[in-house]
Amino acid sequence: MLKNILITGGAGYIGSHTARAFLDKGYGVVVVDDLSSGYLEAVPEGAGFVRANIHNVAEIIDIIRRNDIEGVIHFAAKIIVPESITQPLDYYSNNTGGVLSMLHACKATGIDKLVFSSTAAVYGDAGSDLITEDFPIQPINPYGCSKYFSERIIRDCGLAYGINSVILRYFNVAGAAHDITNGQRSKISTHLIKLASEAALGIIPHLKMTGTDFKTRDGTGIRDYIHVEDLADLHTLAFEYLENGGASDIFNCGYGHGYSVREVIDTMKKVSGIDFPVIESERRPGDAATLVASNAKIKKSFNWTPKRNNLELICRSAFQWESIWQERLREIKERELQLKKLREKNAGENIKERSFQPSA
Repeated sequence: MLKNILITGGAGYIGSHTARAFLDKGYGVVVVDDLSSGYLEAVPEGAGFVRANIHNVAEIIDIIRRNDIEGVIHFAAKIIVPESITQPLDYYSNNTGGVLSMLHACKATGIDKLVFSSTAAVYGDAGSDLITEDFPIQPINPYGCSKYFSERIIRDCGLAYGINSVILRYFNVAGAAHDITNGQRSKISTHLIKLASEAALGIIPHLKMTGTDFKTRDGTGIRDYIHVEDLADLHTLAFEYLENGGASDIFNCGYGHGYSVREVIDTMKKVSGIDFPVIESERRPGDAATLVASNAKIKKSFNWTPKRNNLELICRSAFQWESIWQERLREIKERELQLKKLREKNAGENIKERSFQPSA
């Protein structure tokens, strides 16, 4: 019998790749997204789609009941760290408040399996050691705090209402689908590999290297980059873990080694064949020096072996997708310009025709 799952934020970058991964494993998928930052075209063929706001608990309850949903994969959230510093209320109301709404819906409908999209930002500036799941929680920005508060609420509701959960703490997600049919479409680009792709294509005049005075091997920040399709696979494994009676738990999602900003830039230049300009600039507020996952726990618990642990593969797929996406954006802008000219022409003709009508 087909098992149906609900994916909130499934029109976004990671959510849409995860929806495809679940479909490939034979699940029924219903995506809920308000399209405030997601794209309908990212939702894979075969998935149901409902445009709805996660804060509308009554509507979410109705969607769950009408579609015989058995579990929830919760992505819907704001994710831009610098923005969270200037607009913290938006992040707490959207991210933490969204989790509260989803849990109310789960409780009301008897949903007892939840996979939650969290972040390595809960660890703050963790230093150079591999970060394990029991590392001290010390977020340094409202985005990280909003996710940590969400984790605590999920754990409390698990104890009180029997909602079993897997919390996945992502490190840096990048890359595009293996067939280059999907990738990052962010309206505001903040992720290094997407920005490097844009610089290589001349979409932006140069790439800013934000922070060169970190206490790292080359002075730039070090991150653990995980391919988006490996991360999508981990969501399916997490849900299967819960289906098989696994206890609620928290897992890091990464490869266990990191690359510096300089190393990523050099790799993007290599795979794109373009020596795009790079300008050194100040650190961004809230950025940590090093964030690298210990993935021993998730590899053992899910019997997981990464399939795409290769920085060149990640950068190449991201660059190829960005080339396609920018061409689509140019086509969209051209169509919009043509429609605007047509509307202006029609409006002018209507005015001209009315000017010849005799007055009463």
